[in-house]
Amino acid sequence: MFVSLADLEYWVAGVLFPLFRIGSFFMSMPIIGTQMVPVRVRLGLALAVTFLLVPILPEMPSYDPLSLETWVVILHQILIGTIMGFALQFLFQSFIAGAQMIAMQSGLGFASMTDPSTGVQIVVVAQIYSMMAILLFLAMNGHLVMMEIMAQSFYALPVGMGGFDGEVFMRVVLSLSWMFAAALLMALPAITALLIINLAFGVMTKAAPQLNVFAIGFPFTMLMGLIMHWIYLPIFYDHYIRTTHYMLDFVHSLLPPLSG
Repeated sequence: MFVSLADLEYWVAGVLFPLFRIGSFFMSMPIIGTQMVPVRVRLGLALAVTFLLVPILPEMPSYDPLSLETWVVILHQILIGTIMGFALQFLFQSFIAGAQMIAMQSGLGFASMTDPSTGVQIVVVAQIYSMMAILLFLAMNGHLVMMEIMAQSFYALPVGMGGFDGEVFMRVVLSLSWMFAAALLMALPAITALLIINLAFGVMTKAAPQLNVFAIGFPFTMLMGLIMHWIYLPIFYDHYIRTTHYMLDFVHSLLPPLSG
């Protein structure tokens, strides 16, 4: 069996172009693209998914391996995969930001730990909500939905000189405001309840100035914060479903509609 250099270049291009898009997607998406997953595991997963998707993907274009067009196409694939993975980060960061709002208002923000996925210091309460969001995302096959969107991107945005337009970049930037809005919506019931409690302590201090509000109010506020988390846990599932559906639809809407 004789394999020419042209056939070899065609086969390599048919695997490398999708690999750059899929690999950059896995490097930037939450859960898989965090420090908890070693780089070799992420690379192996990207290779496995690429070899599984190559038979069903549209035909890849052929370029000169050393030409400028090839490098531009590779850059577009990396950019497409990175944007799709980065947009999903807002979903999990909204839960962390909402939990930090609650913790700061309830006095639970003093207890912090290093997040193993990002390497930064976050409050323990935010870490709990982050772990719940990750487990729910995996249990509901959210990672499979993202892989399906990635496979559809090769039909909506075929491998070539084209890529995302400027409107997509602006939508990703503006989705940062959605993250803070979702975090505030998550923390609003607890913040309102704790605000009423602080107002009540303010009235008590005005009525009885000899009352040491710091000795009584601070432990009581922390206790009410724990109770608020206990009450909010059953409601967290509904909030998670709404925000996850919105963000997955948002990531899918970044792709142009399929023709035909």
